[in-house]
Amino acid sequence: MNGRVIAGRYELSAVIGQGGMGQVWTAYDNRLDRRVAVKLLRPDHMAAATAAAEMRRRFVRECRVTAQVSHPGLVTVHDAGNDDDDLYLVMQYVEGADLADHLAEHEPYPWPWAVAVAAQLCAVLAAVHAVPIVHRDLKPRNVMVKPDGTVTVLDLGVASVIDTDTTRLTHTGSPIGSPAYMAPEQAMGGAVGPYTDLYALGVLLHELLSGNVPFVGSTALGVLHRHLYEPPLPVRRLRPEIPEPLEALVLRLLAKDPQHRPSDAQEVYEALVPLLPVRGAVGGGPLDPTRPFLRPHAPWPDRVAAPPPVVPPQPPSAPRPDVAAAVDEVKRLLGEGSITQAVDILGGILPAAAAEHGEHSPVVRILRKQYATTLMDDGQYRRALPELRRLAEDRTAEAGPADPQTLQFRYDTALCLEQLGEAAAALAEYRAVLPHFENHQSGGADPARAFDVRHRIGNLLLAVGDHTGARHQLQALLYDTERVYGPYHQLPVELRRALDRQRQFHNG
Repeated sequence: MNGRVIAGRYELSAVIGQGGMGQVWTAYDNRLDRRVAVKLLRPDHMAAATAAAEMRRRFVRECRVTAQVSHPGLVTVHDAGNDDDDLYLVMQYVEGADLADHLAEHEPYPWPWAVAVAAQLCAVLAAVHAVPIVHRDLKPRNVMVKPDGTVTVLDLGVASVIDTDTTRLTHTGSPIGSPAYMAPEQAMGGAVGPYTDLYALGVLLHELLSGNVPFVGSTALGVLHRHLYEPPLPVRRLRPEIPEPLEALVLRLLAKDPQHRPSDAQEVYEALVPLLPVRGAVGGGPLDPTRPFLRPHAPWPDRVAAPPPVVPPQPPSAPRPDVAAAVDEVKRLLGEGSITQAVDILGGILPAAAAEHGEHSPVVRILRKQYATTLMDDGQYRRALPELRRLAEDRTAEAGPADPQTLQFRYDTALCLEQLGEAAAALAEYRAVLPHFENHQSGGADPARAFDVRHRIGNLLLAVGDHTGARHQLQALLYDTERVYGPYHQLPVELRRALDRQRQFHNG
């Protein structure tokens, strides 16, 4: 394959990494005459033929969402697409060694170095979780240490393509990721969120401090069982010179119940700050030019979401924006897959449409609905959430809580909360709408939506640490789906695998 040219532009040179998800090559971008890294994935080797096309579609979408994140600690995405049977991701080539090799070369790893690495990783995680994206496979092999001591995180977004709807894509019923770094909720197939990456950060930090991951075993199942049931060894028992607050932070990150972990990466960073070299206090507000030096690689808590498009004020003589023409342009862009451009146009035209037709007019409601839907398609769940809540409130006041459109808005609201990692809030919203969907089911409607909501509730119960409740929920759902669909339908097959996996964990 050496010498192969991808997409008529990227000439492969040498393999620099290989794993179950594909290969990573050094390559040359013949158009811009620069070295790049190219990751190749072959969906038909990882999934059934029927799922390969869906994986390709989601791969391109996830790469597009990932490319929207700009952070110095995150590898830059240059290009993505498919070439013959391969999916390709073109990334910035990062000089240096991966963190696993760096640890092996410097063991025992000085604990201030571990703090410096973890602080930088917190800044990256804060940025990607704000999108929201969950890495799902944070581990030393996915972290590069550059010669200047800064770190760069790799493989953002790729693991999520493989991990989402795992059983459909792999047909193994096994979660994808690295067992040594896998959070209990991820191991059991539950909903993942920022809390899942924080657990992996705890494993990584424990490894840097102790020289080994906290849980080892002869089989992947054995390792995952230990994640679920065994307490980690406090690192000061191995290295008494490690500060007590650092040991306490590692133990919090490794909490079995996600609700007992730190609330977010920002909180973890703040806990690490006192252990970093003292550089003075920050002054001058967010525009202080000394901030990057006084608080190195700190997250930006005030930049958790991209601001909505700014609509410049129109002079009195300026013609009103053509709402109909803008809608036609949005349809064209969506047809071409240019979702981000469509989002910007919709966000920009909404104030003009409200001024022209009235906030509660049918035109504005249709535009707002399209805006929320397009934001979700673009992965911008944080911006979609208030739009959906507003739509749900208006529709409830107009048509009542059982109206199908009201329920759709509330379902989408719950989906946004789930994607944002707000598991408890998502769980409450799903539980609120479920009786309405079940009433529709008893009236002879398609039960698929009620089953979907119950499945999500089961996975979210795992995410909030209620393993018993999740097992009861999924067992009841299995009984009902077998009765309606038969035992060989995709959903009951998936549920049986999930329940079998949970039984294996509980039985050791």
